[in-house]
Amino acid sequence: MEQVAHSDPRKGLPVDRRRFSRNIIAALGAASIGPWPVSASGRRNPAAPGVDGDRLNGWITELSRFGRRSDGGIDRVAFSDADLEGREYVRALMSEAGLDVTMDPVGNLLGLRAGSDSRLPPLLFGSHIDSVPAGGNFDGPVGSLGAIEVVRALEAAGIQTRHPLEVVVFVNEEGGKTGSRAMAGVLGPGDLDRVTASGFTVGEGIRRLGGDPDRLGAMVRTPGSVAGYLELHIEQGAVLEQEGLEIGVVEGIVGIRRWNAVIRGFANHAGTTPMDQRRDAMLGAADLVHTVNRVALSMPGSQVATVGRIAATPGAPNVIPGEVRLSIEIRDLAMETIQRVFDEIATGATEIAASRDLEIELDEFYLSAAAPSDERFRQWVEAAAEEAGLSHRRMPSGAGHDAQSVAHFAPMGMIFIPSQEGISHSPLEFTRPEHIEAGANVLLGALLRADQSLS
Repeated sequence: MEQVAHSDPRKGLPVDRRRFSRNIIAALGAASIGPWPVSASGRRNPAAPGVDGDRLNGWITELSRFGRRSDGGIDRVAFSDADLEGREYVRALMSEAGLDVTMDPVGNLLGLRAGSDSRLPPLLFGSHIDSVPAGGNFDGPVGSLGAIEVVRALEAAGIQTRHPLEVVVFVNEEGGKTGSRAMAGVLGPGDLDRVTASGFTVGEGIRRLGGDPDRLGAMVRTPGSVAGYLELHIEQGAVLEQEGLEIGVVEGIVGIRRWNAVIRGFANHAGTTPMDQRRDAMLGAADLVHTVNRVALSMPGSQVATVGRIAATPGAPNVIPGEVRLSIEIRDLAMETIQRVFDEIATGATEIAASRDLEIELDEFYLSAAAPSDERFRQWVEAAAEEAGLSHRRMPSGAGHDAQSVAHFAPMGMIFIPSQEGISHSPLEFTRPEHIEAGANVLLGALLRADQSLS
């Protein structure tokens, strides 16, 4: 097996060996566990199970074979041949870990491990393995394979949790969180007809996996059916690396709202229409783009606002644009903040329209509600990081994740580990192997705390 996971593929620099390793202590090899033993200082003694970082990073390297590109990235979009092959590889890993593996009607892979109390609902944890086109090797696989490695560590230590454990590999996360949204019962009626990057519609893709899009209602989880959900993921940003930190404690996943803006003026000859007699829709669009940026910067907080798409009509170099269409996206952990940002942008749009004799219409076309993480999970992640001697901070997730869907029916938490240079959704995406091992150990520690505390 190649061990390229132990070097930086972009710079060819060697990486330090994993920062810490833990011996499995025989005293923990019982059928179930009680409260963690603690020292006089209040910290848990280092008599705890730990993951095998070499094995985990080896799995990530092996999974990268499915859909591998010549530039080191992957094309493993959902429902593609590479996705099907990768799923079979992961299914085999789940079975080898002792999990009872099934697939639900949407195509999510589920691996169940019995708990000591059959009356308790399961603890769910995992991620996804599909990629964006020309993506990287760490977004998704770290959380999915990390969850399987946590089960292997528990098996090696002879630990049976109180709750059943359920490892999930969600389907088509990158194409709209299909698997987790179906589990939450919020998959829209038109979602099955949407064409994915594989060329198949979502419905066709589900059938290709062996699922049944006509039975999605049978798989919906309701509040109380799952004790909690925990997801390990790369940050996909540069905050942790820039601050020299090892663990991000996710406070929540930002809400997203998007609008189409239509700016209408009057199309006319670019050579014969004097500058002071024009109703130039492009000038109004330029003012609106500047307003979006100015408003987001003017408010305290971490909100972001983006114009990512723009098109002029008729789109000829010798015609003054009569109409311009652009997109506006606003993200923040608080939906109220998103509304305040939009209200100021809308006020600015009204002023732009009046000053340039234009019409501006703002029409919302997308809403994804913010999903705060559960405070208990934040504290369990922090405690697990402290126990492992890992630096950490609380932070929001600016990207969407399956945890956002799971929050509809269960308390959830997320753990971030650094992304080198903040690069993601790219063949240059890279997370150091010692950070992957550290994140998996925090996942294990937080999961055991959740198991002891949740009913």
